Amino acid sequence: MIIDNVKVYTEEKTFVKGGIMLDGDKIRRVYAEEEKPQFGEEEVLDGDGAYAIPGLIDLHFHGCKGDDFCDGNEEAIERIAQYEASIGVTAIAPATMTLPVEELKQILSVAAKYKKNGTSPKAADLVGINMEGPFISKVKKGAQDERNIIPCNVEIAEQFLEASDGLVKFIGIAPEDNEDYLEFIEEMKGKVNISLAHTNADYDTAKKAFDAGANHAVHLYNAMPAFTHRAPGVVGAVYDGKHVMAEIICDGIHIHPAMVRATFEMMGADRMILISDSMRATGMPDGQYTLGGLDVKVVGKRATLVSDGAIAGSATNLADCMRTVVKEMQIPLETAIACATINPAKSLGIDDQYGSIKAGKKADIVLLKDNLDLQAVVKDGVRL
Repeated sequence: MIIDNVKVYTEEKTFVKGGIMLDGDKIRRVYAEEEKPQFGEEEVLDGDGAYAIPGLIDLHFHGCKGDDFCDGNEEAIERIAQYEASIGVTAIAPATMTLPVEELKQILSVAAKYKKNGTSPKAADLVGINMEGPFISKVKKGAQDERNIIPCNVEIAEQFLEASDGLVKFIGIAPEDNEDYLEFIEEMKGKVNISLAHTNADYDTAKKAFDAGANHAVHLYNAMPAFTHRAPGVVGAVYDGKHVMAEIICDGIHIHPAMVRATFEMMGADRMILISDSMRATGMPDGQYTLGGLDVKVVGKRATLVSDGAIAGSATNLADCMRTVVKEMQIPLETAIACATINPAKSLGIDDQYGSIKAGKKADIVLLKDNLDLQAVVKDGVRL
């Protein structure tokens, strides 16, 4: 296939008029308009001037269309993956909730089996798993079930990695609730990315964790102490930990647009990762749903716990979050795309195949109209 007459998003985070030549499920060549080759018998997709961007990568979400990753069956994962691909998210790393250890191991083993059986042509690739619990803080539990919260434990973490057959890419911890957190980080950092997640840590504790090798922050600002001038907390430690990548939810509910703009300026766009944190109500009508066994009420884009009204994940997919960050939060399109493609690919360690449009990489291409509405999705070289 040849995707012609498009504005191609480059690894330099700019757009170049031209096209993309595909060989099966790989990109063969990217050409500028003035280098346009002669077409043979190959199928040509006329992009009609659309933006051609890499397939998006969501490395923190729970579900959509009535299914949750923690439902723990291959059919649910397949439905989730098909919905994600249909909206332009072509690679996924779903997140687990804080559940009993044995239940989590079962969920991870099902995901490993699904991965081994192979992704269907119309589904996003399962490229990892993001473990949001169970090593978190009861004080900042958010929509997590505190009955299942436990201290971080190397042996249990190893069991998670084994059950998932290496699919677990992130394990979150709350360092302030774990006396042995530095030893945990030291032991596990070479095997998995260590996140600070649902934590009430102060600046000093968070900074020690990052200095020890933790390298990721789960949904910045949410489920962590407020960022203030005398107590900068986890956010301040992320700023000073220059190797740390930070997730951010830009659904228009979780964080004020002014704070999003300030954060991109403060942290630098190269460290920001757009996530959806979407739950099973995403793509569904308003109503009552569940997240991690807890009842959640969804009205529009807002999802809250029935029990106390706390924000409980998101009801917005990553593609719409990217649109929101551009249209409502004034982040440049070129920057927003990188934060939903290049940056998550690097954080997951899959940027050799995913995250940008370059010869030899996966032929996962999303075409967007000038107003950013979806025009087409090409997955593994085939238009969906």
